[in-house]
Amino acid sequence: MGPQTTCLTDMTLPELTRYLTEMGQPAFRAKQIFKWIHQKLITDLGAMTDQPKALLQTLQASASLAVPKIRRKQQSKDGTIKYLLELADGNCIETVLMRYHYGNSVCVSTQVGCAMGCRFCASTQAGRVRDLTPGEIAAEVYTAQRDTGERVSHIVLMGIGEPLHNFDNVMEFLNLISCPEGLNIGMRNISLSTCGLVPKIDELAQRKLQLTLSVSLHAPDNAVRSSMMPVNDAYPLEVLIPACRRYQKTTGRRISFEYSMVRGVNDSPAMARKLAGLIRGMGAHVNLIPINPVDGSPYSATDEENVRRFRQMLEDLGVNATVRRRLGADISAACGQLRREDAEVTRGRQTGQKPKERN
Repeated sequence: MGPQTTCLTDMTLPELTRYLTEMGQPAFRAKQIFKWIHQKLITDLGAMTDQPKALLQTLQASASLAVPKIRRKQQSKDGTIKYLLELADGNCIETVLMRYHYGNSVCVSTQVGCAMGCRFCASTQAGRVRDLTPGEIAAEVYTAQRDTGERVSHIVLMGIGEPLHNFDNVMEFLNLISCPEGLNIGMRNISLSTCGLVPKIDELAQRKLQLTLSVSLHAPDNAVRSSMMPVNDAYPLEVLIPACRRYQKTTGRRISFEYSMVRGVNDSPAMARKLAGLIRGMGAHVNLIPINPVDGSPYSATDEENVRRFRQMLEDLGVNATVRRRLGADISAACGQLRREDAEVTRGRQTGQKPKERN
């Protein structure tokens, strides 16, 4: 994507229609080109065989596609694939494809880096560089589908970045990915995770989308949550939980609360009772996540037996809870482990050592 070009991957179908009609092209060409980009997943504008040669020459001179380069690909023993993708400006992000019995799910990043500062997460350690465009987020899904040759049926916006901190671009991405002329992934197959940006939760509620909202809770009291997540200082629990209740009432959609289990921090029976009391009556679902190892994090995982006890206690107190299946931990592709750079390069900077050569 050159600096002077228009990225066609970023455009919704109405935007692409307007762009082409302003060039003097008939409107029907927009639907054709949109399908080439978002359904046939071309990487070169010249591949559109049903378009006039003159139009292709014009587009190749003035427009581009979002096509990240696969800098590195790692496959887990459980079938999970992690991609380090290089964007047109040289920045890198990580994207993960996970295989489930119901289909393939892609975990997408929405920003280069993250500004939220959660202390158990690798994605935030180098801060936020910039937002991803709608087409760049979509291109993560397209890259995984092209590379594997397998259809992607589900999307989770749980990679690098806070989706609601890049609100407008993420909403446009949702338009692109759910468009019938594109991959046509239904909103009910999409989950969006937020650390709790209350004004944006309210704004999202007004759109009444049928996606699943996952709120990263991780602690049922302000002192512990603020020690783990600086965002809690801006939007403490007495502000966040009412916003979640408003969201549920407005959309009719059940909220999922993510709860990373940290040894000696938030995994006690007292914490389970506080959590149940905090969200009782919402019909919400709690997703317990045994925290994954992250270089530079002071936290360690609670043991599996304690996770089971915590889950059972929540169930006994009337709260639906499950333990998240750990996928890709052996390639640092699990929850909280994604980085915007090669981790080996990052470690080399910190220690003054050069990264190992790769074959």
